[in-house]
Amino acid sequence: MTGTKVVTGELHRVPRGRGKGFASEPTPAPVARPARVAVMLALAHLIQRAIDRGELPDQAEAARRLGLTRARLTQLLDLTLLGPDVQERVLALESVDGTEPLSERVLRPVARAPSWAEQRTLFESARG
Repeated sequence: MTGTKVVTGELHRVPRGRGKGFASEPTPAPVARPARVAVMLALAHLIQRAIDRGELPDQAEAARRLGLTRARLTQLLDLTLLGPDVQERVLALESVDGTEPLSERVLRPVARAPSWAEQRTLFESARG
């Protein structure tokens, strides 16, 4: 039996580029973690709370301490302008195996909408 291999045990099909291959271990379960935009919204609430309590005098000082530009800090804090139900849905988003469900850039126009009803509509269309 020249060139013949005998394999005993379990083999599991796994993706290998465009094809399939076999491995002795099954593929690991997908890793889920909070979405980046959810973490950013939570951070925005922490910063706003610190400013409201007087722990930080203003947004400029918060930006300096965090190493952000004032414009970037404003973008983060604008996430707190989302309606409560939209914020709740954003905080529930999860990233699975590094794939983000939604970007912060997509949420910016949603946060600028004048009413919560309009925000809901824009959020639904952004979710696809």
